[in-house]
Amino acid sequence: MNDRYERGLQAYASQVGIAKDEVEAWFAERHGERFGREAINAAGGAWNDDELGLRERSLVVVAALITLGGVDERLRGHVQWALEHGVTPDELEAIVALLAV
Repeated sequence: MNDRYERGLQAYASQVGIAKDEVEAWFAERHGERFGREAINAAGGAWNDDELGLRERSLVVVAALITLGGVDERLRGHVQWALEHGVTPDELEAIVALLAV
């Protein structure tokens, strides 16, 4: 397993609230093994570089999911993750208000 994939496992374990060694099975059960491998690998690069911090990434993802609509389960997880990354409830409320208009 490469380092990027390991970082992806850790990112999803943190987001979903499960052990790192359970992430592959979690994805396989919900979305299939192939999608899971791709998502884990993508997360290993998207959530871990030096350009944006986890807080800023969380803000961007929450805003994008709000605009997509119909992704409540994913949004709930990312809102929780945003809070864990230092985004305040007031900031989340401001994002929702901004995007609602």
